[in-house]
Amino acid sequence: MKKTYSAKPADVKRKWLIIDANGIPVGRVATKVAAFLRGKHKPEYTPHVDTGDAVIIINAATVGTTGNKEHKLYHHHTGFPGGIKSISLSDMRKKHPCRILEKAVKGMLPRGPLGRQMFSKLRVYAGSEHPHVAQNPELVEVK
Repeated sequence: MKKTYSAKPADVKRKWLIIDANGIPVGRVATKVAAFLRGKHKPEYTPHVDTGDAVIIINAATVGTTGNKEHKLYHHHTGFPGGIKSISLSDMRKKHPCRILEKAVKGMLPRGPLGRQMFSKLRVYAGSEHPHVAQNPELVEVK
């Protein structure tokens, strides 16, 4: 009888992947990135171990949307009474273009310490330049 393989944290081999988000819808990029960060594309995927790869997203400022999502609102609370703050997607694209994809990916990862560890392997850049050339990232096509 065969036993189910369970990956150990020391056995995980990580690669660096690069994704060009230019013109691709936010959700399509975020689902692929979340799967890569979790390690679901690997045969040795184990749900309770971080088996994922590091992901670099470039051209986050030109990520696409479908429909009329430029009026979509992102909310956060300051912690003070009446402290709810809102910002539209079009304003977020002008001020903090990387946060659009960061928020989308973070919402697709598990909550808790494991999800935070997975999220720490994500790097998002508004333009096409990134400082991770030494890691030899391989380009992944997202359609």
